Amino acid sequence: MKLIVKKRKVPLDIRKLRTLTYRLPPNHPKVPLIMNDLKKRHAGYKAECSLDFPLTFLEPKSYFIFHDLRLQDQSRFFQLDTLLISKKFALIIEVKNMAGSLYFDPHFNQLIRTIEGKETAFPDPIMQVSRQESQLTNWFLKNSFPSLPILSLIVISNPQTIIRTAPENHKLHYKVIHRDALPAKINQMEHSITEPSFSEKHLKKAVRVMNKHHIDADFSTLERYNLTEKDLIQGVICENCKGNQLFRRHGTWLCNQCQQSSKTAHIHALRDYFYLIGSTITNRQLRDCLSISSSSSATRILQSLNLTSSGVNKGRVYRLNFDE
Repeated sequence: MKLIVKKRKVPLDIRKLRTLTYRLPPNHPKVPLIMNDLKKRHAGYKAECSLDFPLTFLEPKSYFIFHDLRLQDQSRFFQLDTLLISKKFALIIEVKNMAGSLYFDPHFNQLIRTIEGKETAFPDPIMQVSRQESQLTNWFLKNSFPSLPILSLIVISNPQTIIRTAPENHKLHYKVIHRDALPAKINQMEHSITEPSFSEKHLKKAVRVMNKHHIDADFSTLERYNLTEKDLIQGVICENCKGNQLFRRHGTWLCNQCQQSSKTAHIHALRDYFYLIGSTITNRQLRDCLSISSSSSATRILQSLNLTSSGVNKGRVYRLNFDE
């Protein structure tokens, strides 16, 4: 049985960056930087998704799979691309989507990529997964679980990428593999450990506690790029024109460019507000967000969404939730 406990979904930072790209004027000086960051994050997410297929080839053992699991180790958080856990071991899988030639330098603990004759240095992913092994070990101890072997792999998602290292670093192949070798590597680990460290009860409890203790990474996209709400395009944006602002008439949103109409276009604008501004909104803030002047119209919109709220009258605050 292979059970995906925490399914993969589009990461929150990608959703926020996507929103920011069309909420900024096209000529804003920060747009090229944000687009470049979004491109990199998309590449990383694509690499993580590339694991889904090889994982289907695992033998029907009792593996539980977490994607993008983020746990707390003392005052720090650590995030794992993919975690497999069974009664015998836990396996941390870090995925790298890198083309060209990769040289794992054991002397200076760095990864050097060569592509089209250009060399670029990156932090050593082996050190990264070693740190994650230690953090996950501490997490198990803190939560009073028996000692469980913690293993790790660095998976190169591009099958054409060349992997190199120094001659004396002959054990690299135990740690770094191409994506298609993953099922065989996991089966090898399974057979190399004869006795389980976890009982069925321990395993199910660990899965339950991990799932409960996961905390999504959240950050202010505006602060990251030193932006404010004033930099953003306000109002309800036409999904068809991809930029033209809609106006509201008799409860309907209209586009004077493509003539599209919608009763619910404001939901997209509120989703954008949720990703870029915050999870709570007042009547005044909703009017600014949607570029409408009527307080009663804003009240009707808020009431139609059946949001939880606190406070009364002008002090009422509504809570948004657009978790995808």
